[in-house]
Amino acid sequence: MDSLEALVAQIQGHSSSLEDLPLLHNLLKQSEDLLQSEGPRLASYLLQLEPSKHSLGYLYILEAITSAPISKEQVNEMVVSAAAFINACVAEQIRMAPDKFISLCKKLKEQVILLETPIRGVAPMLTAVKKLQPTSERLTTLHPEFLLLCLLAKCYKTGLRILDDDIFEIDQPRDFFLYCYYGGMICIGQKRFPKALELLHNVVTAPMSSMNAIAVEAYKKYVVVSLIHHGQFSVHFPKYTSSVVQRNLKGFCQIYLDLANCYGTGKISETETCVQTNRETFEADNNLGLVNQAVSSMYKRNIQRLTQTYLTLSLQDIADTVQLNSPKEAELHVLQMIENGEIYATINQKDGMVRFLEDPEEYKTCEIIEHIDSSIQRIMTLSRKLNTMDELLSCDPSYLGKVGKERQRFDFDDFDSVPQKFNI
Repeated sequence: MDSLEALVAQIQGHSSSLEDLPLLHNLLKQSEDLLQSEGPRLASYLLQLEPSKHSLGYLYILEAITSAPISKEQVNEMVVSAAAFINACVAEQIRMAPDKFISLCKKLKEQVILLETPIRGVAPMLTAVKKLQPTSERLTTLHPEFLLLCLLAKCYKTGLRILDDDIFEIDQPRDFFLYCYYGGMICIGQKRFPKALELLHNVVTAPMSSMNAIAVEAYKKYVVVSLIHHGQFSVHFPKYTSSVVQRNLKGFCQIYLDLANCYGTGKISETETCVQTNRETFEADNNLGLVNQAVSSMYKRNIQRLTQTYLTLSLQDIADTVQLNSPKEAELHVLQMIENGEIYATINQKDGMVRFLEDPEEYKTCEIIEHIDSSIQRIMTLSRKLNTMDELLSCDPSYLGKVGKERQRFDFDDFDSVPQKFNI
């Protein structure tokens, strides 16, 4: 019996019992050099194992196979094998070798992108995220990989399935930056602008010791989405934003800040001129479509401003004030805004007059009460988690050691008062 046959026998013999899995894991780690050197022969031995029973050993062998150079003819076979394993494997076993599982999943992502069929990797990667996560509150390295595939495949709704989870634990900062950035883009694609702003805001305000390209690109989108959703943008950062961001980030995004300034004037012609002047830059940043949405939203914002001043107004006056081409176009905008719940109004078709109304919602329905209750429960849960984290941090030896070193060695209270003059 050669070494590979013996290893397969060990995998078959030690995979059925949880007590034997640590021993098998040590054996597989010691056999990594053997597996890497025997790449071409491994496929036949893989047929002797079942991914649902021998997940840990199957993972090591399959990862070794995919680590070797793959011909174009083998790429499709590799994608099928990796996807089948991800769907069948046992979560408790693959979590013992997370690096191997992540490596396999990343190779799957690379190959489906190479084949220009990213949609083939979406479902397996979602399964991989769920199996690798010990809880839904844990951010894994596979989260951003899955969201990237959703973006490339335009499967935005599928991407939302993990964006609704509250994340409290993070392994690597880069994973968090990419998760929020890709997640923000998916929410933009679904017109979920409040959630997009939340995720992009997390990228910009997250702790960082030096500027990174992800934060710069996130800030550009954050500016434009703020204009679309809020109709304005504030250049001031929250106090908890890192100093390096507060000093340097605006310098990388001046064109977008200029756009926000033009938008703030309410003059559509000036904003359109700004867009045309910087069109190449917006296009290079892949933000031109988003910028055009911001320009289009100016009509809506200008109509909303009219509701704060007038009770009734003719469609012709709305068209003239908002810079629309005709009363008919003004009517279409008003109707769309009424349908979306952005304004409350009625249109008299006979005389072409628009009457603006108050919000009819009295905020005392069962749905509103349930929404408020769920928000309170979520905040209470978050408060408990913050208290627990604060207690753990206050007892952490490395944190206490760092605080102790940074604290001044002496306090003025340790000394007696010293006279300013001495008589000698």
